[in-house]
Amino acid sequence: MNARLEAVTALERRIGHVFADRELLERALTHSSVGDGARKVRHNERLEFLGDRVLNLLAAERLLALDTDAKEGVLSPRLAALVNGKACARVARHIGLAPALRLSGSATKIGARESDGVLGDACEALMAALYIDGGLDVARSFFNEAWREEFDTPSDTRGHDPKTRLQEWAQSLGLPLPAYAVIARKGPDHAPVFTVEVMIQGYDPEQGEGRSRQDAEKSAALAMLLSREGRA
Repeated sequence: MNARLEAVTALERRIGHVFADRELLERALTHSSVGDGARKVRHNERLEFLGDRVLNLLAAERLLALDTDAKEGVLSPRLAALVNGKACARVARHIGLAPALRLSGSATKIGARESDGVLGDACEALMAALYIDGGLDVARSFFNEAWREEFDTPSDTRGHDPKTRLQEWAQSLGLPLPAYAVIARKGPDHAPVFTVEVMIQGYDPEQGEGRSRQDAEKSAALAMLLSREGRA
């Protein structure tokens, strides 16, 4: 058995599912660079499209189960942090996806196997393949285990908190510091929910909610950071 096939077998052990449809697994692990030549190769871009939707569903389901009282304004930035490309790439590295990938020689030479984009896309494609081959329960079982660290380690602990990161980003562009404003306060005095809006010159404002003003400001800052990443 060659090294890549051994990596594929090891990957199946780690994700806890042996594929009945081997071609489906192979397609999920095949990067579009493999099709650059004359041969027609089925790669993982279409599976990535489906996997993104499955991932969003499972992440939203899990978030609702973990916090039955959270509002949409709190859940949305959390969801975005769990399903973005960097999170998917971290999961891909955690499950050892890179050695199992099938790439062209040229893509391998330029380091595509360790690229966040390539790994994140392949992770989404793998999610779709699990869903097709084993059903939603199999995909959910994989997700709950593979994303465990993403839930245990909030996005704002990966480096600086969102407010600091947003401030540093604004300063790097020579912009004024972010401005925060409480635009709503709901709930009883013993359990208030704050809605905060953050504004940066030249950008659409974003909102966040939290059980304290500070938490709401962090949520709004994270929403602004994620919105900026989506436009990048």
